[in-house]
Amino acid sequence: MVEVSAVGKIAAPGQAVEAKSVAGKLLLLIVVFLMCIGVVVVYSSGAGWAQRKFSNPEYFLWRQVFFTFLGLATVIVFSSIDYRIFRKLSKVLFFLSIILLAGLLFFKFIGVIKGAARWIPLGPISFQVSDFAKYALIFHFARLITDKRDFIKDLNESYYPLLTLLLTVVALIAFAPNFSTASLVATIGFTMMFLGGVRFKHLLATAVPLIPLAGLFAIAQPYRVARLLSFFNGGNEQQLSYQVRQALIGLGNGGMFGLGIGESKQRELFLPLSYNDFVFVIIGEEFGFIGAVAVLSLFAAFFVCGLIIAKNAADGFGRFVALGITITIVLYAFINIAVASHVLPTTGVPLPFISYGGTALLFNSLGVGILINISRKRNGGEMLSPDAGMRGGAQ
Repeated sequence: MVEVSAVGKIAAPGQAVEAKSVAGKLLLLIVVFLMCIGVVVVYSSGAGWAQRKFSNPEYFLWRQVFFTFLGLATVIVFSSIDYRIFRKLSKVLFFLSIILLAGLLFFKFIGVIKGAARWIPLGPISFQVSDFAKYALIFHFARLITDKRDFIKDLNESYYPLLTLLLTVVALIAFAPNFSTASLVATIGFTMMFLGGVRFKHLLATAVPLIPLAGLFAIAQPYRVARLLSFFNGGNEQQLSYQVRQALIGLGNGGMFGLGIGESKQRELFLPLSYNDFVFVIIGEEFGFIGAVAVLSLFAAFFVCGLIIAKNAADGFGRFVALGITITIVLYAFINIAVASHVLPTTGVPLPFISYGGTALLFNSLGVGILINISRKRNGGEMLSPDAGMRGGAQ
């Protein structure tokens, strides 16, 4: 028997099994490399700040090491759990995320939460609800798109229900306020709908009024207006363009081969959040253009592996989950690097697997574990053994 790929070419089942099995193994290797880079760069960029904040230069290092090992354990655990369990749980997870997001806004409204309503404290760590909501949306959209595939182009039966769910999540995140994350979640949702077969004219008809509304929301806060002005005016706003100017100086300092590990000049006092939002600058400064391109290449390879896994998934649900996870991680990487390079206005988006932080790392590790599990499933649903890809190709 043969199977027809998404682009219309005929591929033998053994070739599909081998391709996604190899892609899953390579994906794991890529993520391990990125996590190792994260530990090194977070320590290099955060030691000075940790000394000033916590009187311990290794504070960020050991927390990053802890979350890295926890992330690897998460990858291993979820690579062994049948991804189809998330199809059964998708509705529960999605509406739980709605309840949590709405609960945060309620506590902000009554004054229990001061400032942005984004985090739930859990002992020594904090849980960012938008990360949970993002993956819950991916699971539920993958299920709905698969269930509605016979009438996915229908406006009332398919598009409006999907749009309602998406805009509910986006609105709750935006009013936290977290406009950048809300924009990214909207991009992920609309991309999944487009790839799932929703009519482009329906998406376009929604975008026409939504983009101006999003623009009005973006300029509703003075700090967001100032960021946009400082970006489009070439950095004339002294305070808010400071990070960008220091980031560009850091990238320029690195040259072709970099200053060397621990030799960054911008990390000390000059570049705030050098261990988080602007960690790519430290990579460019200490490892140079070569190091920066190497990190870009790893994320490009991640994207290709994710697409191969999605293309050869055992079922529609696995295909759209793989697409959603791949798009999410690569989109966040692109936005982070674009901000550090002054291609986009400043926004707080971490670099996946590298930036300091626990919640994002753990949820992205969960996503990678699910991708690997999808890569190990035959069309019949059974798990592949580690060498099954090679055996499949030989049959």
